[in-house]
Amino acid sequence: MSRASQRISIVDYGMGNLRSVQKALQHVAPEAAVEISSDPARIRGADRVVFPGQGAMPDCMRSLNESGLGEAVGEAARGKPFLGLCIGQQMLFEHSAEGDTPGLGLVAGRVRGFTRTPGLKIPHMGWNEVKQVAPHPLWEGIEDESRFYFVHSFYCDPAESAIAAGETRYPDAFTSAIARDNIFATQFHPEKSSVAGLRLLRNFAHWDP
Repeated sequence: MSRASQRISIVDYGMGNLRSVQKALQHVAPEAAVEISSDPARIRGADRVVFPGQGAMPDCMRSLNESGLGEAVGEAARGKPFLGLCIGQQMLFEHSAEGDTPGLGLVAGRVRGFTRTPGLKIPHMGWNEVKQVAPHPLWEGIEDESRFYFVHSFYCDPAESAIAAGETRYPDAFTSAIARDNIFATQFHPEKSSVAGLRLLRNFAHWDP
């Protein structure tokens, strides 16, 4: 399939920074058709899928289940280039401490909240460094410990350390990116992360896992 004929679908389940993700992908992959879709058939038929999220985990999972998109997202995460962003990363896991919420269970592990300590601002919001703890095609052209934009109060704790692709300190180290087979997912927002974020999205648009 030529790059010009590929379709990238951004999952619209009513929660997420969809337009910013779409515009960023259109900028870095002008040859692709980048759509926002709430149609499970469109998600199943896409060549690449982006699964964003913004808000509270219970609300996001409820909206995903009510939309009927959960099964289509699961199929996409098992079989095609798949990028999870922010809560789109967290929903891949088995369970979240935010509202005691079950996730999709596509990745083993849990989502935990930052420990409230004096002087620590929660949510973790703003620019922070990401250490590349494992090589990956989506890191190509991105300097190690580049800064990305975060907004979150919870973080992913994978059951298998081998899937960690990026790590950030706030103040302790937490996994800020994961990679397994055709899945790459980040706690940060690449669509809001300037040059480094755009490069990651460009790499995703050309990634052949």
